[in-house]
Amino acid sequence: MDGRRTSLDIEEYPNTEVQKNQVLTLEEWQDKWVNHNTAFHQEQGHQFADRGHSVIGVEISELGIREFFTEQNLSYSEEPITEIPGAKVFKSSSGNISLYCCSIFDLPRTNIGKFDRIWDRGALVAINPGDRKCYADIMSSLLGKKFQYLMCVLSYDPTKHPGPPFYVPQAEIERLFGKICNIHCLEKVDAFEERHKSWGIDYLFEKLYLLTEK
Repeated sequence: MDGRRTSLDIEEYPNTEVQKNQVLTLEEWQDKWVNHNTAFHQEQGHQFADRGHSVIGVEISELGIREFFTEQNLSYSEEPITEIPGAKVFKSSSGNISLYCCSIFDLPRTNIGKFDRIWDRGALVAINPGDRKCYADIMSSLLGKKFQYLMCVLSYDPTKHPGPPFYVPQAEIERLFGKICNIHCLEKVDAFEERHKSWGIDYLFEKLYLLTEK
């Protein structure tokens, strides 16, 4: 036995504020794409648009957006976002995928409306812990009636890895969204890989939550 904890019922780390002062700038996130330091990037995308949905995404890295369209072999157009100086929106030629190249915190200025479904994969765990309340307020403002909000977070020992991705316990999700959302944990998966040893941790669980209208 290597001492690794394998129970999916592992208790969450009790100190929810251990990473609260950690900060990563937008420039540092963009540098990750430039330097190909993108272990968070999945080779296979989720098939929302393939199933007939209109999809809107937000990504700070223009390089990351262009790589998406190239990887998916999709033609696209680009245009400036008049409400946000320097920002752009990239739209697939089919018209059902729009990717906004801007900070998530600038998104409300674009008046993009409400959403029936939100898929938060790698977003809340990437937001600086001190900005989570602002992020939650923005996401809450985008929710339509009878919404379904899927959220994927990570559980590990935050005293051993400063993040990102940051540790997000269920108590934090309840603090941020509990007033307006019912919160259900759908699954817990052992996501520990060999590369995670370099973080100094010995376990990593991926948890999938479903948030619905209260």
